Amino acid sequence: MLKSHRPHIGIFGRTNVGKSSFINALTGQEIAIVSEQSGTTTDPVNKTLELLELGPVVMIDTAGIDDPTDLGKKRVAATNKVIKNCDFAILLFANNEWGEFEEGLIAQFKNEVIPYLVIHNKEDLEKYNGRREGVISFSAFALTDEAKKNLILKIKAGIPETVFSRPTILGDLVGQGDLLVLVTPIDEEAPAGRLILPQVQTIRDSLDHDAICVVLKERELDHFFRTYNMKPKLVVTDSQAFLKVDALTPSDVPLTSFSILFSRIKGDFDAFIKGTPAIYHLSDGDRVLLLESCSHNVSCDDIGRVKIPRWLSNFTGKKLEYDIVASLDDPPRPIEEYALVIQCGGCMLTRRQVIAKLKPAIEKGIPVTNYGMTIALCHGIFERSVAPFVKVKSSDELL
Repeated sequence: MLKSHRPHIGIFGRTNVGKSSFINALTGQEIAIVSEQSGTTTDPVNKTLELLELGPVVMIDTAGIDDPTDLGKKRVAATNKVIKNCDFAILLFANNEWGEFEEGLIAQFKNEVIPYLVIHNKEDLEKYNGRREGVISFSAFALTDEAKKNLILKIKAGIPETVFSRPTILGDLVGQGDLLVLVTPIDEEAPAGRLILPQVQTIRDSLDHDAICVVLKERELDHFFRTYNMKPKLVVTDSQAFLKVDALTPSDVPLTSFSILFSRIKGDFDAFIKGTPAIYHLSDGDRVLLLESCSHNVSCDDIGRVKIPRWLSNFTGKKLEYDIVASLDDPPRPIEEYALVIQCGGCMLTRRQVIAKLKPAIEKGIPVTNYGMTIALCHGIFERSVAPFVKVKSSDELL
């Protein structure tokens, strides 16, 4: 199972409260380094594993929240960033030591609307005094199978059901016997010997819904329509080939892109639809932030660093400035300095992680959009590209 489909569970607390020991005890494996020395865990570490009663998960072992050193402050900042991207949080404290650090974490969980459990760890060394309600006692050295099972069930009950559900990519668009055409260019950015993840996932989703899936390169699309007497229920293309595929696809055949398909299950589709027309109103000197969901080797014609900036600048006729951020990194400037935020398809991230990346902009009223929608608008086909999902105003109406 992909990491982006697994619930992400963060383990938080002060230095040396036993976060790594807790993970090892819960999993029954020595997967986290344990030491009596404070600060053994320096950076957030993702542990991909499977727990009985819960299933495949990603557990995130974080650095102590109370490290006062200069380096420690950077570690704490990294820990705080993890909170925004968790589906569930576990707060550990030990020796009945509770104070501003724990209260601060609780406040962050509530602010990010993240469900959580509070656990008093190292119960074998000091019993919990019971001064706070809802606290679970735990000891890695006195853990029975029954106690571990009950704790995992509590974690499972706290994780929102939507995290476990696998939303369909196109199951509401195609069904049994429907013909689906997927246009997958093989260019410099295509990985050697395989397809990119959105294409693979879309193929699998179409088969899960008993559709007939035809996969071809953009230069074969004209041959397909001229040779075969079949009308697809939907054509999906890589966004970079939008202009050519739009010209080759009959006007009565619905057309969209992989990026736009994924914007429905990763991110905020309604906000993307609303924010895309802001492209018409960009001015000279405006700064645009592009958000990628993965780090990759950059080609000379990279989609985020080269093509989208070129298309945007050509379409608007404005002198725009661009910043690009990969994975879960923070933007290099305050979010208020951007006139537009453009998110990639998000195939490598969970929905919560994409939402967390967009949240600062949305809260400040900064328009957000998506790679595919941006490219479609720059090519004059925004209305057509989103028509399978929603009706939007035409370019003339938007202008």
